[in-house]
Amino acid sequence: MSLCCCGGASARRFLLPRRLSLGGRHYQVRNSILHGRTHTTAVAPAPAAFPFGATDLSPSQQRQVSLYVDALLDWNQRMNLTAVADEGEVMTRHVADSLAVLPPLERAYRVHSASIGGGDMDGISLIDVGSGAGLPGLILAVARPSWKFTLLESMRKRCSFLEHIVEVMGLSNVDVVCDRAENVGQSPDFREAYDVAVARAVAELNVLVEYCLPLVRVDGLFIAAKGHDPHDEINSAKTAVHKLGASMLEVCDVESMGPHGKRTAVVYLKERITPKKYPRHPGTPSKMPL
Repeated sequence: MSLCCCGGASARRFLLPRRLSLGGRHYQVRNSILHGRTHTTAVAPAPAAFPFGATDLSPSQQRQVSLYVDALLDWNQRMNLTAVADEGEVMTRHVADSLAVLPPLERAYRVHSASIGGGDMDGISLIDVGSGAGLPGLILAVARPSWKFTLLESMRKRCSFLEHIVEVMGLSNVDVVCDRAENVGQSPDFREAYDVAVARAVAELNVLVEYCLPLVRVDGLFIAAKGHDPHDEINSAKTAVHKLGASMLEVCDVESMGPHGKRTAVVYLKERITPKKYPRHPGTPSKMPL
């Protein structure tokens, strides 16, 4: 089922803020939808505001994000967490990009939950698969303190960073799990236990759905943050999505301040229990996609 495929004049757009104010540092953002260009320049201090669509970060949340950015750049000198080495770029390419997932996520969750008699957003359980440096999971955890987050990452060094920064940021709604998605997806403690799974910059969709959908409960959502034109990936993943018990709900444009401009959020609805044989053994999904 596809509620909308956002493109052309009818596209849904989730715009990023005109101004970023974070921990006393301020960035002016100008989005040009017509020409596909985005410019970021430093400006003089302004009243604290952090408007990402429906998201307003309080001063304490802004401080938490500032702590994250500082720690990321510090640890990045000792391990490969991100190719971005500039504070401003971390803010625009990672923080803003992560928060931009929220509007399509929350809208899809509300619409579908209302259709089955739910809709309460408090206490949502979300797993960030292949969290890496904590993106988007850590940033979403700051923005939505009433939700429960699991950051799933297979590399021990990155898990050490995640455990450290969760403590530094004072986040009580985040757990870090250091394991492969194929193992966690077969564990009774995690299998079909989450309302929402998200993934950003992890794998092609025909591989990614096998990592993520086994973790999502029936009637839950999987949100994949993708590039400006994911339609080849979407088509290649159709067989895998069906086998894993899901269908595509919608594709939505998300304006990004990253180097490649517009991004998309691909939203899947988990309709049926995933067959027990999925996910397959570690390494198999990437070597032999469904």
